Amino acid sequence: MGLTKTERRDRIRKRIRKTISGNSSEPRLAVFRSNKEIYAQLIDDQNGKTLATASSREKDVSGSSRIEKSAIVGKLIAERSIAAGVQTVKFDRGGYLYHGRVKSLAEGAREAGLKF
Repeated sequence: MGLTKTERRDRIRKRIRKTISGNSSEPRLAVFRSNKEIYAQLIDDQNGKTLATASSREKDVSGSSRIEKSAIVGKLIAERSIAAGVQTVKFDRGGYLYHGRVKSLAEGAREAGLKF
């Protein structure tokens, strides 16, 4: 019998994390997607610090669809990372397919000036 959805995602996530690791000059942009919300974090793995966060639960994030909210979260995380002095990041899709809300968040971050 095959893997469950979460087991499959964990396998992909571990495979991604083997190659992607963030540092202070180029942190990891980690995405977590629940059924309702989406979260993004800039993580410096060498020092074990979170540099910036953004999520769709914040008051200033409003959109009619989850994809619109994801794009806004992408713009927010980009603004916050640029304010923290970070221009380039390594994108960690967290085992999710680069499609839908994850893609929307990435494109929103790129539009706001983040490079990855």
